[in-house]
Amino acid sequence: EVVNGLKEALTIGTNNSTSLASKVDGFYKNPALFIPFPAQAQKVKDYAKQVGMSAQVDKFEMTLNRAAEEAAKSAAPIFIDAVKGMSISDGFTILQGADNAATQYLKSKTTAALTAAFRPIIEESLDKVNATKYWADVFNAYNDLPTTFKKVNPDLPGYVTGKALDGVFVYIADEEAKIRTNPAAQVTDLLKKVF
Repeated sequence: EVVNGLKEALTIGTNNSTSLASKVDGFYKNPALFIPFPAQAQKVKDYAKQVGMSAQVDKFEMTLNRAAEEAAKSAAPIFIDAVKGMSISDGFTILQGADNAATQYLKSKTTAALTAAFRPIIEESLDKVNATKYWADVFNAYNDLPTTFKKVNPDLPGYVTGKALDGVFVYIADEEAKIRTNPAAQVTDLLKKVF
């Protein structure tokens, strides 16, 4: 019964989380999840804005977030598979664990599969909305300038994939906290009994 309750809670929580993450502005308008210009390229961003490329920088950041929102749509089935595989021992460890034990369980069981699922979607999404083009426009212009800054060319899809995963797990942790502590979030009799 405990494991079934946890499975139910995780199914509800992950469905809610992926729904929030995958909607338009799920990342872009959420300050806690917004994917910014890559940190290692902050000098490039600052310099691009100084030379009149603010619109390109803003458009680029929007495309990063749209790619993450698109990729989040593929997360629910991966989470559901992890939930179905939960053992009785896993269930009691989660129930007796820290307030984020279920989130940590899901993270350990799904990160590899989520990365494999998210990255091609992000790559396609970045191409579809011309993020690669904006990235190239900004960095080609920057790299052609006679500056002393180090040239930058990080793995853009890898960066967005990592940030997208971080964001989905923030949503899951929020849902877990609600279900553990808020009786109104315990929407079934089984959840009320377990928590």
